[in-house]
Amino acid sequence: MLDLHADGEFETRYEWMRPGQLRKRQAQCSLVLFPLAPLEYHGPHMPLGTDPISAACVAHACCKKLRRGVVRPTMFLGTERERDPDVCESLGFQRGQYIIGMDFPARQWNSHYLPEEVFALVVAAEARCLIAQGYRFVFFVNGHGARNHNAVLQRLCIELSHTTPARVDYSLAFPDEAVAAGTIGHADIVETALLMYYREAAVDVGTLPPREAPLKYPDFSIVDGPGFTPAAKPDHEVPRDRDPRYANAQAGKEYFEKTVADVCAKIVRLLSPSPQPQGGIP
Repeated sequence: MLDLHADGEFETRYEWMRPGQLRKRQAQCSLVLFPLAPLEYHGPHMPLGTDPISAACVAHACCKKLRRGVVRPTMFLGTERERDPDVCESLGFQRGQYIIGMDFPARQWNSHYLPEEVFALVVAAEARCLIAQGYRFVFFVNGHGARNHNAVLQRLCIELSHTTPARVDYSLAFPDEAVAAGTIGHADIVETALLMYYREAAVDVGTLPPREAPLKYPDFSIVDGPGFTPAAKPDHEVPRDRDPRYANAQAGKEYFEKTVADVCAKIVRLLSPSPQPQGGIP
């Protein structure tokens, strides 16, 4: 189990720090990390908070590793929208079906998706509060892969970097290699392994069918990365190498460490005197 706060000498939690402590930390490095993602259905075997939990774990680990900045309390908010006909077909639905995000008809619980415009307003307002406190580097750590959700964050990074004294950027809480390869799935073996590493008792693969039974995308809202694309297999099943029933905490630890290394590198670029353009830096 990952213990985010084992190092008592370097507090990372903004909400646990007194004003004097925050001012001292800010004088050392005016950086605040801002983890966020929605409460979202991740199949019957995983917590609703999978994405924001992962974003928070990455943010705190980066803060500790870099020994810079603080981490704002996690925002359990995000957005999604209707699946386009091509993606519906790839997932095993009819092209004309109206499906929002991962809320497939067979789900056991609803996700908490905000409209895009509401999500944008809330995130912008919270970021401006931090900038008004004197933070000159704001870095969103995002645990949710939806295109429109990320488009909102990218737009806000550009806007805030041009209209405030701060530099603002963001990163997905996934390794760069996985993002580039399009292998990021939903509630698949990787996300399941990550949650096992964070807190194994939070995952119960026993709520899924036995391993010999196929996992159909429409039945469980479990999808491997290619399942969202035309490369999806015609049977609309999760392949074994992405099957959450084969997940383990050690694999989650390795994936987490890769993510932390990649996100730390982006934060360092943000803090550099002449940052290279990333998600939102002008």
